Amino acid sequence: MSTDKTSTGKQARPIRTLLVDDHALLREGMRSLLEREDVVEVVGEAGSHDAALAEVNACRPDVVVVDLKLSAGTEYEGLRLIKDIAHRHPEVAALVLTTFLDDDLVVRAVRAGARGYVVKDVDTTELVRAIQAVSTGGSAFDPRSAAVVLRTVSGEAETTETLSDREREVLRLLADGMSNKRIGETLYISESTVKFHIRNIIRKLGVTKRTDAVYTASKRGLI
Repeated sequence: MSTDKTSTGKQARPIRTLLVDDHALLREGMRSLLEREDVVEVVGEAGSHDAALAEVNACRPDVVVVDLKLSAGTEYEGLRLIKDIAHRHPEVAALVLTTFLDDDLVVRAVRAGARGYVVKDVDTTELVRAIQAVSTGGSAFDPRSAAVVLRTVSGEAETTETLSDREREVLRLLADGMSNKRIGETLYISESTVKFHIRNIIRKLGVTKRTDAVYTASKRGLI
């Protein structure tokens, strides 16, 4: 675990923490573990995007611990929640706690506003440290996530070809996890046209897969 704190000193009060996970048993287990720690106070739970925002308004937590997958669908609703929290409540720190350890998701979570990213096999001590770190304005990442962030901020050579506005629209929808069919329906274009744009995007970004295209575009600030 790599943590960074911008302030030091004794914790004045327990860190008010909201747990967001669509599995009630997992929330109950996390609450049980965290409530044994004097430095953390679990002030609420939620299982969906809307319920979480309502709890943030009601509980005013310091930290929201968010799972990326909040529904049975294919999209990562937790990313949208993190964006909304960052926009509406910038004083609240979002910490991702998920089973998904994927380079693209790490980048997307950070760009959405997450201050940390750890996987669910982390022990309680490390989770508490992560909560403490993000609550003071710092960051908390497991070793692999930290390496992804480092590669992202260090940057790589950008493509010499410019993506069109339509290609950027397709990329943003790809980043949201949409299928070719759904992208076409959203943009009112045919599925074959979507595939054409994706081929151009992959070629221009110098990658081989759509997932790599999203990751590279996120890293370069194109979406």
